[in-house]
Amino acid sequence: MAWMAWTWPTAAFFAVIATLLITFTVLAIRFPETPRKGILQIETTRGDRLFITLLGSAFLNLAWLGLGFGPQPYALIVCFIYALAVFRWV
Repeated sequence: MAWMAWTWPTAAFFAVIATLLITFTVLAIRFPETPRKGILQIETTRGDRLFITLLGSAFLNLAWLGLGFGPQPYALIVCFIYALAVFRWV
């Protein structure tokens, strides 16, 4: 019984998320860090910033689709710039 259409893009998406989670877990164990305050004035760690990035990227992609800004791959460029900003300033 196939309840979900597993395509290569779907599998790649979940593989990237799994790889990110494993990488950030290893980084947290190998190189512990102290939380820092950014422009949001809340203490965040690498994992917190990853979560903020993934959540924000999901909303950016939904807005991109809903507002019809153009081909979806261009949204990845916007998400990448967003991720750089979050990891730098949040």
